[in-house]
Amino acid sequence: MNARMTPAVSPDTEFFWNGVREHRLLVQQCDDCGVRRHPPRPMCPQCRSLAWTAVEIPPHGTVYSFVMPKHPPLGFGDDHIVALVELEGGLRLVADLTGIAPESVTIGMPVEVTFVHYDDDVVLPGFRPAGAP
Repeated sequence: MNARMTPAVSPDTEFFWNGVREHRLLVQQCDDCGVRRHPPRPMCPQCRSLAWTAVEIPPHGTVYSFVMPKHPPLGFGDDHIVALVELEGGLRLVADLTGIAPESVTIGMPVEVTFVHYDDDVVLPGFRPAGAP
């Protein structure tokens, strides 16, 4: 497995990375208006409240967009796919898409989260086609 950089963890994102290590996909939900948000940030974009709770969301979504980075070479291979996945409620998450040939990826295809363990205890969320073994 390729080594990955440890994600930058802040007080605003610590809950997300702790959830990933536990194989849970967590997002912020505003305590005042109920709006869910990702990426994490200190203030609700809807009502400007600073009060929030981490909530678990279903581990599936659809491919909203994707790219195959080519330059500069990243060391991940020629078929490295980075997807923007739309999750429940319109939230979006950027992550690697694995378990599929690049020519088979389509916008709108159903995917499910997978948690990938790298060197040095780095765990990152990724996605694979829904129902893949």
